[in-house]
Amino acid sequence: MPDLARFARRFFLLRLLRVSLVLGALYDLVFAVLMVAAPQGLAERFDLPLPGAPFYLWLLALLLTMLAALYLIAARDPRRYSGIIGVAVAGRLAGAIVFAVAAAREPAWAGLWSAAAADAVFGLAHALLWRSIH
Repeated sequence: MPDLARFARRFFLLRLLRVSLVLGALYDLVFAVLMVAAPQGLAERFDLPLPGAPFYLWLLALLLTMLAALYLIAARDPRRYSGIIGVAVAGRLAGAIVFAVAAAREPAWAGLWSAAAADAVFGLAHALLWRSIH
C-alpha cells in the first residue's frame, strides 16, 4: 500500500475513533442528565428499582459527567491521551459484562441487556479503532 494511501486510511480511522469517543461522551452525558432530571423514567425503562435517596444517583451522574469530559479530552488528541482510551475500552467492556450478568441473574432487569449491548459496542469500537491506528 503506498504511503499516501496508508496515511489516508490511518487518518480516517483516527477520525472514526474521535467520533466514537464523542458519541460515548454524549451517551454518558444523556444518562447523567436523566439520572438527575428524570430518574423515574430511567428506572422504568430499565425495570430497575430506584435507590431510597437521590444522592446515589446524583453521585453516579457526577461520575458519568466526569467520564464524558475525559472522553472529550481524549477525542481531541487520541494519541496524546491514549491512556484514557485504554481505560475507556476496559471500562466499557467491563460495564457490558456487569450489565449482562445483572440482567441474566435478575430477569426483572432485562432492560439492562440494551445497556450491556451499548457498552460492548462502544468498547469494541474504541478498541478496534485505537488498535488500528497503532
